[in-house]
Amino acid sequence: MTKHSNSAEARDLAYHLHSFTHLDSLAEDGPLVLESGDGIYVTDNHGNRYIEGISGLWNIVVGFNEGRIAEAAFKQMQKLPAYHTFFGRTASPVVDLAERLIELAPVAIKRVYFVNSGSEANDTAIKMLWMLNTGAGRPEKRKIISRKSAYHGTTVASCSLNGKPYINCFGLPLPEVLYTDCPHYWRDGKLGESEENYAQRLADNLEALIQEEGAETIAGFIAEPVMGAGGALVPPQGYFKKIEAVLRRHDIAFIADEVVCGFGRTGSMWGSQTYNFSPDIICTSKCLTAGYFPMGAVLMSPEIDAKLMHAAEALGEFPHGFTTAGHPVGAAIALKVLELISEPGGMFDNLCQVAPHFQAGLQKFSDHPLVGEARGVGLIGALEIVADKASKTPFAEENLIGEKVVRAAQKNGLILRPIGESVIFAPPFIINEAEIDDMFERTRRVLDEIEQTVQKDNLRAAALTATAAAE
Repeated sequence: MTKHSNSAEARDLAYHLHSFTHLDSLAEDGPLVLESGDGIYVTDNHGNRYIEGISGLWNIVVGFNEGRIAEAAFKQMQKLPAYHTFFGRTASPVVDLAERLIELAPVAIKRVYFVNSGSEANDTAIKMLWMLNTGAGRPEKRKIISRKSAYHGTTVASCSLNGKPYINCFGLPLPEVLYTDCPHYWRDGKLGESEENYAQRLADNLEALIQEEGAETIAGFIAEPVMGAGGALVPPQGYFKKIEAVLRRHDIAFIADEVVCGFGRTGSMWGSQTYNFSPDIICTSKCLTAGYFPMGAVLMSPEIDAKLMHAAEALGEFPHGFTTAGHPVGAAIALKVLELISEPGGMFDNLCQVAPHFQAGLQKFSDHPLVGEARGVGLIGALEIVADKASKTPFAEENLIGEKVVRAAQKNGLILRPIGESVIFAPPFIINEAEIDDMFERTRRVLDEIEQTVQKDNLRAAALTATAAAE
């Protein structure tokens, strides 16, 4: 870290509060201040170049210098640089985008509502369910079921859906939020239990929770197809089919949080297509604009739309909104991003071509002494770091093993993300096989370095223990 008091790093530490950043690591290493980007690479203010292995925050899937998006944004800036969607007004690119999203949707969709982020999309979906049930004379039907280890955002309502202990510092979750199992077969499957049987056990647990709470009090269930910030957790075989069957029996709406998975990440255009389930509401953001503009959307099935419109008509309006949602520049960018992803020979086709190579490279880490599980689908994956492979014993939480791996990766010119004991990969859709190999070669060097450190620490601890016993 540059110590000069007027350096970008020093000024950042003095004036800027970072999101989800380990404070001791930040104080020791300082922030990474980036200046430019090119393809899958970013360059910091000292000229150091890094492979961006997590696409920023899963979202910058077109790379860091896509001029066609900049051109689309500039043209719209010149034509109509800003507007809103209140009071029956809108801009023409917003209409085009709503129509395009309905065309691309994995299930029948009637209407689209625009927001600024995935957090706002999930928050809006909750309010929609609360409003439509109140409008239907069922105001008690408002509980939302999320899952342990889930992540769905940072607004008060969406943060409540996060099945993570840190939300307690905010006095959350809200009383309306319930949690069911996190579907991590490698970690939680019983000895001799198949994936299918494990999935059935989780579905049975969900059934029991609904029976205990009363289906008449539960408005919705929310899930990511692949749990992103839960650790890139891929669902077990048959999981969503069994979960959806439970929800349908009890008239509980299924919200698919496609913020990370939507528009290609899992190897299908939507994660719900990869895992073959039919949501009632789809929330999306991130890849919608490839991170080039803050934007998100809520897609409603005809049934959800009809119920919401019935409730809205009683009030004369839908009393919800965000000033910059449905922004014309954001819509123009999204239209161009979707074109670049979905066109023949485009970025989605490239993803599908390189994904098998990516997954094969990921699985090669299964033989590493520090890796308990290598998991993934499409162009998303994770390595679960363990202290002991045979027993699946994790490192002690205070060891911060994921943080150590990611810090070492950065020194090796690679940006990854730690989530607990897991290290996450989600590179841009434009990555090629040679770049995938480079990314994984750097990762193996890092793991080897960490393993040597762990072995030295273990020998030192054993020596201290022996000395203490001799005394």
